[in-house]
Amino acid sequence: MKRIFLLKIKNGSDNMLIDNINDKFREECGVFGIYSNRKYDMSSLLYQALNSLQHRGQESCGVAVSNGKNISSFKGMGLVSEVFNNKSNEIYSKVAIGHTRYSTFGKSNLKNAQPILDEDIAIAHNGNITNANSHKKHLLSKGIVFDTETDSEVFLKLLKENREKDLEKSLINISKQIKGGYAIVLLFKNKLIGIRDEKGIRPLCIGKLDDGYVLASESCTLNILGAKFIRDVNPGEIVIIDKIGLKSTYFKNNIKCKTCSFEYIYFAREDSVIDGVDVYKSRFLAGKELYKEHPTEADIVIGVPDSGIPAAIGYSKASGIEYEIGFVKNKYVGRTFIQPSRKIRERDISIKLNVIKGNVKGKNIVLIDDSIVRGTTSKKIVEMLKKAGTDKIHLRIASPIINNPCYLGIDTKDKKELLGAKKNLKEIKEFLKVDSIEYISIGGFIKTLQGKNGICLKCFKK
Repeated sequence: MKRIFLLKIKNGSDNMLIDNINDKFREECGVFGIYSNRKYDMSSLLYQALNSLQHRGQESCGVAVSNGKNISSFKGMGLVSEVFNNKSNEIYSKVAIGHTRYSTFGKSNLKNAQPILDEDIAIAHNGNITNANSHKKHLLSKGIVFDTETDSEVFLKLLKENREKDLEKSLINISKQIKGGYAIVLLFKNKLIGIRDEKGIRPLCIGKLDDGYVLASESCTLNILGAKFIRDVNPGEIVIIDKIGLKSTYFKNNIKCKTCSFEYIYFAREDSVIDGVDVYKSRFLAGKELYKEHPTEADIVIGVPDSGIPAAIGYSKASGIEYEIGFVKNKYVGRTFIQPSRKIRERDISIKLNVIKGNVKGKNIVLIDDSIVRGTTSKKIVEMLKKAGTDKIHLRIASPIINNPCYLGIDTKDKKELLGAKKNLKEIKEFLKVDSIEYISIGGFIKTLQGKNGICLKCFKK
């Protein structure tokens, strides 16, 4: 197994890093925490955990670990494999947290990388605290100094400023004050704490590993570590893990879970189960539902990697039209800088995706993608297929039309940038230059969730 090595913080650029190759909504981060009753080398375990959450954030990553007396934080800009090199020592600890970041609040730079450490507490946070600015203004007026631009630090400072002897009571009081969609893990010298927002927008689950517990954004992390899945953290729940075991308390009770729809459409890894829904199966069922709602005749079905592929397989199964691999994805491109011109941005799409010409030339195809945000990437993909000799392209989208921006932890666009909000179906077809285009309906999408009660659909509603 590869070790995680942590001699120093790796230097990074202050430029914002994004993956321009995919014109998609971007989810903020992945979080992870572990508590064990015995101290051991966590190097490989932390590396594997962060690697399994790499898809949730590729800008920066880091870990914070406690030796029982002090907490140390190690982080850097870049992918997990770039930040953690093999020039350091083993990490012996009972409790640690980790983070992979995509920034939506605060610039993408080393200062804002997580976990964020403030003496005896460290935080790793996924999502957005929507009232962070008002809390920060109040804290600044009291002379509180901030080291980062993140909303995560606002929670940390609130906790430090209002911390009582009864930690549980403090956590409940602070959690009641903040709004938004989030999953938080906190590291104390001898405790691990997980908090999920009152609506359950952002995911967080609990696993059992040997004589300890694991908290993670997705269940795929538990599988990779060999941990046994226990359950998802409930909306409004605070989970406290220490030498006594696992204790649960709530800052908000009896709230219906409203998991973000895009966890199932795009954010989560296909081998995860989020709030009882098998992610791969939901995407596969979306493909079947797409054929039911919008059948067409074609020679082959192809999917846009990666999250469009299960839906393409589902469409193929339902229609009887052969599924083919249409693209090769270069998985080693990693992150890219914001490019200064549209021409360079579009060239980057070709670097990451390449058409298998022999599979599509002269064919009428059904092209399946998980979603369309601005439409610029979809337009480029269609151009690539036509250049490869594709005859007709019937585009099918495995999410409903996106009509509204989101402020609960997604790097969303202004409404005027959302293709579905400013153009009707005919205009979208003409813009993308496809032979037909259809989206799954909201009702059809709900059917893919295997009976789940509770989903956030605000971005789809007019």
